Amino acid sequence: MQQQIHPLACVDPAAKLGEGVVVGPFVTIEANVEIGDGTIIDSNATIHSGARIGKNCHIHSGASVSDIPQDLKFKGEDSVAIIGDNTSIREFVTIHRGTASKGKTVIGSDCLIMAYCHVAHDCELGNHVIMSNTVQLAGEVIVGDWAVLGGGALVHQFTRIGAHVMLQGGSLVNKDLPPYVLAGRYPVSYEGVNSVGLHRRGFSKEQIDNIQDTYRMLYLSRLNITDALAKIEAELPQTAERDTVVEFVRSSKRGIIRMGI
Repeated sequence: MQQQIHPLACVDPAAKLGEGVVVGPFVTIEANVEIGDGTIIDSNATIHSGARIGKNCHIHSGASVSDIPQDLKFKGEDSVAIIGDNTSIREFVTIHRGTASKGKTVIGSDCLIMAYCHVAHDCELGNHVIMSNTVQLAGEVIVGDWAVLGGGALVHQFTRIGAHVMLQGGSLVNKDLPPYVLAGRYPVSYEGVNSVGLHRRGFSKEQIDNIQDTYRMLYLSRLNITDALAKIEAELPQTAERDTVVEFVRSSKRGIIRMGI
């Protein structure tokens, strides 16, 4: 399948475009760019140096991928912005490449990044992540697989968001969100387990019940975090989900969100 490059696009001859790539009018693609087979780049998008875009992605109008970071410590070092396969980047999304800290910004496969979102330098997003309109991620945020971030959410630098989290729109996030939870209100708080989302993704009733038991012990036992984790490991059966929660909470540097009142 041949490439389709509009005559009004500006594509550096050093850029590497796969088979069947479609490039619309007024697109700019710089050197040191790699774009996988079947990807579509709509009008007025800009693909900057360091972009590594997978197969069958769709970069919509006005998006900017792999521009230099808004980090004053950035000194022009080589870095990249990596986007996996089958990911959709909607209108006017901005994705910045990495700094010397990690060297790369990563967005996984099968993600949907909706209009006007921002993904800052050195962020790492897993697969199947959904960012609703105008979500803003500061530098070095980590987002787990299947997380859904509601519109207008603001996420502080270095924050981690666990897998399968559902975050309420408009949230201000400055603490880590453990996996499998619903989070919302102000300040952002634990509001329960994302049981509907987990069921849709094939988790069994037993798995969901085990996750709920883990969080009851973590948030309702009135123990501090260290003692609650020890109690979870001592009294609850070992499962992959239990261990995922324990490891996430134990490794948190910013601390995890509290329970809503």
